Amino acid sequence: MSITGSAGADPIFIGIIMAKITSKFYCKECGYESAKWLGQCPGCRAWNSFVEEPVASTSGTRSFSKSSGIRPARQKPVRIDEIALQKEDRLPTGFKELDRVLGGGIVVGSLVLLGGDPGIGKSTLLLEVSRNLAADAQKKVLYVSGEESLKQIKMRAERIVNISGDLKFMTETNIENIVATIQEEQPDFVVIDSIQTMYTETVTAAPGSVSQVRESSAQLLRLAKENGIAVFIVGHVTKDGNVAGPKILEHMVDVVLYFEGESSGSLRIMHGQKNRFGSTNEIAVFEMEGSGLHEVLNPSELLLSGRPVGASGSVVSCGMEGTRPLLMEIQGLVVQSAFNLPRRTTNGIDYNRLNMLIAIIERRLNLEIGKYDAYVNITGGLRIAEPSMDLAIIMSLISSYMNIEISDDIMIFGEVGLSGEVRAVSNAEQRIEEAIRLGFNKIVMPAYHAKKFNDRNLKDCELIPVRNIRDALQIMKK
Repeated sequence: MSITGSAGADPIFIGIIMAKITSKFYCKECGYESAKWLGQCPGCRAWNSFVEEPVASTSGTRSFSKSSGIRPARQKPVRIDEIALQKEDRLPTGFKELDRVLGGGIVVGSLVLLGGDPGIGKSTLLLEVSRNLAADAQKKVLYVSGEESLKQIKMRAERIVNISGDLKFMTETNIENIVATIQEEQPDFVVIDSIQTMYTETVTAAPGSVSQVRESSAQLLRLAKENGIAVFIVGHVTKDGNVAGPKILEHMVDVVLYFEGESSGSLRIMHGQKNRFGSTNEIAVFEMEGSGLHEVLNPSELLLSGRPVGASGSVVSCGMEGTRPLLMEIQGLVVQSAFNLPRRTTNGIDYNRLNMLIAIIERRLNLEIGKYDAYVNITGGLRIAEPSMDLAIIMSLISSYMNIEISDDIMIFGEVGLSGEVRAVSNAEQRIEEAIRLGFNKIVMPAYHAKKFNDRNLKDCELIPVRNIRDALQIMKK
């Protein structure tokens, strides 16, 4: 029997026919669907990204039937002046650092994705946030765990936080049961830990698969928007550092946060990958201790702690993370190469930028540094993409190459062009104020900014303007 040309065919009948298709192929990067496997995704052009997933056997029953007359509920359009915003539309997390990254707090009705390496402290952070919202903000909180039992949660809670307020816990992986519980309890804030352990009965694939993660997230998103509930979901990351599952998951949520740091160290850094309610340039700095995570209100002082005294190749510079100036130590090391092809290793800066800065040194200062192995490291695990660190990186490499110590009371910043000129950077005044606050007596900076500070009385601080890297080298030799 053929149904071609039957424009008025019953959708229920069509749904039964479509139910014979037992599986589809999904792109792990963007969620593109295909009836057959493809080597390259037509959507995002990624290679070998398609995986086979079974489809729901009940997909045909979701169609709208004209005979039944059942239609989904719809909302009426409203004008912008009819939408009311209140101060209570943002929930304070109890951490000033986290509130700044979120844009001022957790937006009511938002879906936030928190990713990070295993053991980095995601569950610990959300447990502390849940406690703060329940105890301090007097909010109703529900913490759902699919990875730990209730006894395990209590053991961790007794070690790091003092639970009080209307905070409830449950262990469940069935997303339908979780949605029903949330609708019954009507909490203000919900934590799902983690999304890869959740499954929905409408999809026959295993938990953690592309289709399960997508469908489970879609139900949570709809729940958050319709009921005005803020939902935090924890996402596992791959070996590449990306959130596991389909890339469409990051498009569905309102905010994507990444929690990073060395597992052997105590410093943890959170930054926003996506934020519909604020800037993605802000970062939050935490320190992991035996009693849990504690926010670091003065990260510059922490990043400079343990700085070596009297060592060549060590330079202090100032980078901007959003609206916050951060003083950090840049370490450069130049050594004789044991191979025909010198090595270049970077930690915290772009590898290609290091090659460009070495080429500038060779061409403009006539130093044969390109024949040596070069290593650059930004302490604290930070990664800086802005070009204001160029002058400090160049000075650290020259300091190591010539074995000349740079004074501990000097802070250096400035962008360097291909001609060796030192160019202006943004937020120069904030960088200078941060350096003065931490006791630096000399600041090497672009000459463009110096004329703006000539009429200001800066006590116990000398501003040293430079026009090119040759001027900066002469200052370093003094």
